[in-house]
Amino acid sequence: MRAWDVLRNIADSGLVAVVRAESPAQAERIAEACAEGGVAAIEIAFTTPGAASVIERLARSNRILAGAGTVLDPETARIATLAGAQYIVSPSLHPATARLCNRYQVPYLPGAMTLREIVEAMECGAGMIKLFPGEALGPEFVKAVRAPLPQAPLMPTGGVSLDNVAAWIKAGCVAVGVGGNLTAPAKNGDYAAITKIAREFIARIGEARA
Repeated sequence: MRAWDVLRNIADSGLVAVVRAESPAQAERIAEACAEGGVAAIEIAFTTPGAASVIERLARSNRILAGAGTVLDPETARIATLAGAQYIVSPSLHPATARLCNRYQVPYLPGAMTLREIVEAMECGAGMIKLFPGEALGPEFVKAVRAPLPQAPLMPTGGVSLDNVAAWIKAGCVAVGVGGNLTAPAKNGDYAAITKIAREFIARIGEARA
């Protein structure tokens, strides 16, 4: 899948599930539960043991856009892309990682927290910009940023919940990244609850866009 197709699919879905797990098996079960709930894009954080192997297995599925998260350097980005990662997510901008992703035409989604960081990310060719940590910024920050930078493709991650996801979307975000507020039931082995929450997130995103 080409880079622009990946970005379009993420934007169309509006939701990226951020998976941090204690084991590869748990990560895969969370991913499966999210996919069952209609989540198209799933980000496997490289803090998860065996993250590359999880990405490799998920990448074989036609219904999941498997991405790599918490990527801090180009070496990790290359490991992830060779495993089949279709997009790379970082907590902050790393220009060398951006260059590698651009070289192989894999969308790069770096984190940013200020207007200057957002502009630098766009100048480095970021496909989307992860506003992180979202809870420290809020939807009003998006509205303020989009006044001078209406072209900025923003995706908040951190603090996005069922209660505020509509506000993020209405503020102008192209998508949202959701971690613990979606995947927390995995701690109790309740994967059905993850599927239910995923469906509710997608429904609220759709309502906000309408």
